[in-house]
Amino acid sequence: MMNRFFLVMAICVIYLPNNAQSVGRLQKLRYSLDSLISAQEGIFALSFRNLSGTEKLDINEGVVFHAASTMKTAVLAEIFKQAGQGKIKLSDSLELNSEFKSIVDGSPYRLDSADDSETSLYRHLGEKRTISQLMYLMITASSNFATNLLIDKVDARKVTQSLQKMGIHDMKVLRGVEDGKAFQQGLNNVITSADLAILFEKLGRKKLVSARASQAMIDILQDQQFNEMIPARLPKGVKVAHKTGWIKGINHDSGLVFLPDGRKYVLVLLSKTSMDDQRSKEVLALISEMVYHYMVP
Repeated sequence: MMNRFFLVMAICVIYLPNNAQSVGRLQKLRYSLDSLISAQEGIFALSFRNLSGTEKLDINEGVVFHAASTMKTAVLAEIFKQAGQGKIKLSDSLELNSEFKSIVDGSPYRLDSADDSETSLYRHLGEKRTISQLMYLMITASSNFATNLLIDKVDARKVTQSLQKMGIHDMKVLRGVEDGKAFQQGLNNVITSADLAILFEKLGRKKLVSARASQAMIDILQDQQFNEMIPARLPKGVKVAHKTGWIKGINHDSGLVFLPDGRKYVLVLLSKTSMDDQRSKEVLALISEMVYHYMVP
């Protein structure tokens, strides 16, 4: 009996530590992230999903944030969904008209190039651009002009309905950008890190609309021009397909990280109520680096 007892103990020693080590490393990462976040001004949230394994980690994943431009990924998905259904064609053209209607009362408002990160479209008012061209600018240059044109085309309500069908219930797309009356009444696009993680996990598993559409969206997201957060402290060989979001006091980034060995993971980083936007971006970049080193010790 004694020999059998020691045999069982030996087996435990051989087979348990790897799993225990993995769990221990994830707990250590969480402790480090909690310590970093608690030392910062403002509110932070994150969601991590290892798509090449089973590990996941969430901090403040249910806290609701103003979406800023992160909602543009959901608009992108809706465009591909409606294109797949034959309701629109990516080659369809839309006129460049910078006047839009408030969701509050239908009153008109205009976008100003001074408030947009992409300004070239404003020099071509009255001309036409294809949906494909506009959605590329919406994601890579975070064009508010392109976003509003596309939201008018596919309907914000349908974007939210599609999210709900995917089990994404707290993320809502109510309107386009710079609708001042809606903002004053608290009618904003909102997100949680958990919901954005669902969206990007479906994308990473090639199940967002379709495998072909998922790859097309990933290709667009990989051309992101704003790389101050998730990619900022990662090695050059690491590819990131992501969408940022920023307004005063709010800094977000969300996407897929592709490691050179073929593994990939979802990372969603959100922050709000900070008085120092640059510091918030630096903290989010540091969090991204810490998650990367968990994946690549």
